[in-house]
Amino acid sequence: MFPIVAKEQLSAEVYSMWIHAPLIAEERKAGQFIILQIDEQFGERIPLTIADADPAKGDVRIIFQAVGYSTKRLAQMGVGEALPVFLGPLGRPTHIEKRGTVVCVGGGIGVAPMHPIAQAMKAAGNKVIVIMGARNKDLLIMEEDMRKIADELIVCTDDGSYGRKALVTEPLKEVCAREKVDECVTIGPPIMMKFCAEATRPFGVPTIASLNSIMIDGTGMCGGCRVLVGGKIKFVCVDGPEFDAHQVDFDNLMKRNRTFVPREREENCNLLKLADQARR
Repeated sequence: MFPIVAKEQLSAEVYSMWIHAPLIAEERKAGQFIILQIDEQFGERIPLTIADADPAKGDVRIIFQAVGYSTKRLAQMGVGEALPVFLGPLGRPTHIEKRGTVVCVGGGIGVAPMHPIAQAMKAAGNKVIVIMGARNKDLLIMEEDMRKIADELIVCTDDGSYGRKALVTEPLKEVCAREKVDECVTIGPPIMMKFCAEATRPFGVPTIASLNSIMIDGTGMCGGCRVLVGGKIKFVCVDGPEFDAHQVDFDNLMKRNRTFVPREREENCNLLKLADQARR
């Protein structure tokens, strides 16, 4: 069992938890993820990127949005309760080296998996510029965490309620125009990553996109995370989750993401019925 040792609500539907998992805390690298299960009877296995880790304490930090059955149930759990399944680290870690100037662009919940990457890039000796965005101020997360890492932090909101009123692509283009950027890493909604890739393409900036949002079982067995990269089929959970953003077929990825929405709603209703029956 893997006990929850700390919990914090970051925004209306976003939660942070520290889970005691010493082996994962010791072995994890930036960009990797875990699979957890909230209970062995009704809970599905869900992949979540590792947002941070404390090897000295043996704790791993996950940040998630409560949108489906399992994540809503997870959000209801508290300190002292434990998870029966917490498997990892999984996926290929981010390639970290001293490149020069690295721009990290995180959108919404994507700021969480960006955090360890920005940390590692800074530790490797890079100048790290972080651009983070959300629809409004209430949905921004981890600003202070990023501020501790970044040489420059640019905060954007769609509605202008905090920071700069702009999409993240606007300051990204400005940074690329004003100085030499050696690499860009982007994590967030697929549509955001698509336009980040288009923003850096004219400048010839190598750009990496983390496609963790399309993962389902996280082990390569289901095939649900198939994506086209450079015209070839890749599986996000075992070949990624990071790929050359200029080679990713984002239109195909977004279409595949929408394919699962009706089934997700159906399963959410079924699981709620089962859980309700179990309580009676």
